[in-house]
Amino acid sequence: MTDSITDSPLPLAHIRVLDLTRVRAGPTAVRQLADWGADVVKIELPGDQEGTLGESRLESDFQNLHRNKRSMTLNLKSVEGLAVFHRLTETADVVVENYRPDVKFRLKVDYETLRAINPELIYASISGFGQDGPYGPLPGFDQIAQGMGGLMSITGEPGRGPMRAGIPVADLSAGLYAAIGILIALIARHESGAGRWIQTSLLQAQVAMLDFQAERWLMNGDVAPQAGNNHPTGIPTGVFQTSDGHINIAATGRAIFERFCSAMGREDWLSDDRFKSPGRRFHNRDTMNEEIETITRQRTSSEWITTFNEAGVPAGPINSIDQVFADPQVQHLGMAAPVHHPKLGDIELVSQAVKMHDTPFVVRRPTPDLGEHTDEILRAAGYAEAEITDLRNAGAI
Repeated sequence: MTDSITDSPLPLAHIRVLDLTRVRAGPTAVRQLADWGADVVKIELPGDQEGTLGESRLESDFQNLHRNKRSMTLNLKSVEGLAVFHRLTETADVVVENYRPDVKFRLKVDYETLRAINPELIYASISGFGQDGPYGPLPGFDQIAQGMGGLMSITGEPGRGPMRAGIPVADLSAGLYAAIGILIALIARHESGAGRWIQTSLLQAQVAMLDFQAERWLMNGDVAPQAGNNHPTGIPTGVFQTSDGHINIAATGRAIFERFCSAMGREDWLSDDRFKSPGRRFHNRDTMNEEIETITRQRTSSEWITTFNEAGVPAGPINSIDQVFADPQVQHLGMAAPVHHPKLGDIELVSQAVKMHDTPFVVRRPTPDLGEHTDEILRAAGYAEAEITDLRNAGAI
């Protein structure tokens, strides 16, 4: 398979994926594979024109999640539909599912069943809390995982109560971890010839994403509190008011702090007992922030950003989403990927965060209509036209 726009072979063009996922975490994992060339067949229920959350297929979220895939309708609860799926499994490289843990077994699309058909199959499962354990059977949702996984306890302003993040961190990170696991398994299969069952969950991903905040507890016994816009440990780092808005400044570390003090005209902070060491700055953070803001409020955001950048101090604006995509660096990075949709016309989707110098990223195909590729997939699997008609009449497709 080559990319129809660049005529450049994509790195995963030899990989075929059967996509049983819904909602966000699973589709996020599969999108990573599809974006880099994998032939992803999205298995959908016949007649199901809406997304899992009731959104139209033409809405922005659905379009962004399911680009570069083919759609096939298949009723796995019918004998005929299940037989088709098992036949497709014979030549598949990867199956991805994010059912509740027991559902795959009831449908007979679990790893052991499919491995008996294709021993080289890589099977990825994404759940709310894991495939087993005390919470294994429970339904998962991003915000639930954000709360259980500690993120909401460290997000927001002190004393204001827990706060969710503005994006579905648990869903997205679980999808990305699953994609990493699939890629690792593909490399391992190249050596061993054997498939793998990959398991991750929203809760695992959210705990892993705590990163240094989690390690503060594991190694030092520190329970991180909410810190608002302040960095939990690097002082001064946070949001500061200017004469016309707010900016971010990150002046942690000795060398950067020295440059920051010079740019602010406050070299005296370097010897001030309140601020001269990281520990002293941590204990006197509120006082330091107040002194910084008495100065930053005297000039505009753009003036300060220019001053700090010229001094080698990290600083930047706080953009709304429209300002993000108007930013010249974001445009240079190509983070809005164009595609032509047969119903929506020319649209843009969120681009990949990974670039490869010899493989330009493109959206090869827009999100498909429901069952748009059912017949061509069945023909490629060896089904005759009469058999396809029989499957349709039986309600299997």
